[in-house]
Amino acid sequence: MIQDFNVVRVNYLGGIASPGELRNLLEILRICEVSDLRFGLRQQLIFKVSVLHEKTFNQRMEKAGIDHYIDGNPHPNVVSSYVAEEVFQSGNWLTEGIYKDVFDGFDFNPKLKINISDNDQSFTPFFSGHINFISSAKPNFWHLYYRKPKSNDLIEYDELLYSTELAAIAKKIEVNHFQNKTPFEGLPKVISSEIDRKLELPQFTLPYYEGFNRYGRKSWLGIYRRNEVFKINFLIDLCTLCIETKIGEVCLTPWKSIIIKNIDNKDRPKWSSLLAKHDINVRHAANELNWQIEDDSPSALQLKARLVRYFNQKDLRSFGICLGIKTRPGTEVFASILVTRKKYLGLSFYDITYTRDYDPNGREVAYYAKNVLGFNLPEKLRRSVLEFNEHIAFYQEPEPGQSSVQSKDVELVEVYECKNCKTVYHDAFGDAVNGILPGTPFSEVDDDYTCPVCFSSKNEYQKKTLASSLFVENT
Repeated sequence: MIQDFNVVRVNYLGGIASPGELRNLLEILRICEVSDLRFGLRQQLIFKVSVLHEKTFNQRMEKAGIDHYIDGNPHPNVVSSYVAEEVFQSGNWLTEGIYKDVFDGFDFNPKLKINISDNDQSFTPFFSGHINFISSAKPNFWHLYYRKPKSNDLIEYDELLYSTELAAIAKKIEVNHFQNKTPFEGLPKVISSEIDRKLELPQFTLPYYEGFNRYGRKSWLGIYRRNEVFKINFLIDLCTLCIETKIGEVCLTPWKSIIIKNIDNKDRPKWSSLLAKHDINVRHAANELNWQIEDDSPSALQLKARLVRYFNQKDLRSFGICLGIKTRPGTEVFASILVTRKKYLGLSFYDITYTRDYDPNGREVAYYAKNVLGFNLPEKLRRSVLEFNEHIAFYQEPEPGQSSVQSKDVELVEVYECKNCKTVYHDAFGDAVNGILPGTPFSEVDDDYTCPVCFSSKNEYQKKTLASSLFVENT
């Protein structure tokens, strides 16, 4: 089937869009009869342009000097926690000015994912980038963690880096990656400091990120859309009101929503009128807001809607947890509990995985259930959330010097784990995606077998011993 449209992405560095520049783009889209757009997990704009308007679109975008990427994502954006500054955290050394000093250093367009995160917030992910800068306790200095693409393993740099040096360091790491060198080889001499204090990250809590909210003497407004669709006419009116009320930026969030900061109290009626004019609801339940799903995925959205309805029917408490859905191999979703769809012989099967301690920033993943049929998925996922609630209810901070993991007798099982993405092959479950029946030993799997998630080869798997309690059969 021939595609009659192009999928286009536009990056906004750090998730910050100028209302004037954004309105210019929106006017081009309206001329090209684009009626709506979406926001991406990496603070990008995503929209579809008909091939009938392709020439006009490209000409106008070139004239406006707007970089864009058609039917691909070669530059996955520099994302940041700037959106959380002031509204979800305040009082530390990381300010708007320091963020923008960091952004000003990016005179290149990275091909690797780069995250710039305040260590005192949990609204944006810390380690979903390949190059991850996280603020330290020392003013103007940052921790650096590198994650090889298609891998969950983090490598920490042994020094803290000064704010204005981050872009140069990122540029060199990217060069090293594409030259197959080690990530920190030959880094330029920059302002740095020894690590005298281990990085401490906050316990994950997802703030309520929509509606009108007071901070200081002003307000911020968060806008989320259940179907992820934002109408072009609404966004044009929003940008116009920003300009009229002297608001200098629109913040794009990793939750596919937008936040408007610095709303004066005298202007709140104007913003309320804007929401009323376009029939925008800004009071959704937590069961709606705490999901991360792939970009531009109608099937994932449909599945989310089904699961949310089921949770609401059961009056399930899902506060404090981040749920995710993946329907395509190779995508990355920030989640505490993740639903991954696989297809075999025309049927859909689902795996449910979770991160240790249910921290969506965690890189160690365990299975709650494998090969769940669609009709059983809502209830199986509900049970996984109930286990999370039990974990929260009975979790206690460990005494100094003690582990937070309680020891108990467990049955161990040998499995094979992909070294790159940590996907586990368990003989008892097989692999429905690759047509391997349950009960097939890994030694009998064909040599051309590839990981169903990251497509690594069979020789990239290594034997590992895990607790059998991490694997729950579909019942």
